[in-house]
Amino acid sequence: MSMAIRLPAEWEPQDGVLLAWPHGATDWADQLPEVRRVYADLITAISRFEKVLLTTPDPDEARSWLLQAGVPTERVIFAAAPTNDTWTRDCGPVTVQVNQQPVLLDFGFNGWGLKFAADQDNQLTRRLKAQGLLIPRLNTIGLILEGGSIESDGAGTILTTSGCLLSPNRNPQLDRHELEGALQSLLGARRVHWLEHGQLAGDDTDAHIDTLARLCPDNTLLYTVCDDPGDEHYQPLNRMAAELQGLRDQTGRPYRLLPLPLPAPCLNHAGHRLPATYANFLVINGAVLVPTYGQPTDNGALAMIGLAFPGREVIGIDCLPLIEQHGSLHCITMQLPAGVLP
Repeated sequence: MSMAIRLPAEWEPQDGVLLAWPHGATDWADQLPEVRRVYADLITAISRFEKVLLTTPDPDEARSWLLQAGVPTERVIFAAAPTNDTWTRDCGPVTVQVNQQPVLLDFGFNGWGLKFAADQDNQLTRRLKAQGLLIPRLNTIGLILEGGSIESDGAGTILTTSGCLLSPNRNPQLDRHELEGALQSLLGARRVHWLEHGQLAGDDTDAHIDTLARLCPDNTLLYTVCDDPGDEHYQPLNRMAAELQGLRDQTGRPYRLLPLPLPAPCLNHAGHRLPATYANFLVINGAVLVPTYGQPTDNGALAMIGLAFPGREVIGIDCLPLIEQHGSLHCITMQLPAGVLP
């Protein structure tokens, strides 16, 4: 009997969100107070709508810090597990539905193409399953695949970038056709949209799709634009926009395209540009959490995302500290669909 496999859209019902607590052995060691404040705001917002599964080497320390910061922890599940870092989008479980039942896929994670240590992060999903914190059956997959590299509409369409999936340091033994076959067999993809253009300066992921363009309900795409001809992103993002205009959904219709502004350049202490993007938002039950950067473009981005998700509360989270390590809000979260948590 053939199996019906489907990768749910992010806006479908969730049990909670997986986070990894910043601690002294992560790259956040020099800015723990600032980045933990972001986590406090994020946990407070998520907890209004669903649970938080928070993995940390020291649950007592994390709970104490959050309580002292005034964060409600009634809906926080603390899990003891070591981590290299905090990017659960890329090392956490990808949940598919197989014959309408959730199944966890534990893809390999190799630090975005062998750029960073990932030995602990690559074991995170299996450790959470072993502790009884994840209900569904777990399948460990030999393929290297990060959650931030794929977008799903829940109806068989996958949006991704060739720059990431075809990176020679991820799955060099597979070509585009073979990778597309893997997405079909593992995620139930019936059509794969590959973007050839678009990448943000300072992005370590080789152009994760969740920094550039996002699938939304009702045949809608939110995507990052650059209107300044003098900006280094102007030409690649305009080429990406042209690609998006040429895409068609499963019925043959063009997508409704909603542009997200590119924030003005955010630089680190060495003067290098950081990958600030509003496309790195997180959809949860009843709300959309959007990274903000203290810029005039923040309000316009919040409004545009509200157009794509009518009926959901749009909540801005100051993510300036996060981009210091070249990621943002979606990168540190992984949604756990209905049926995943006990």
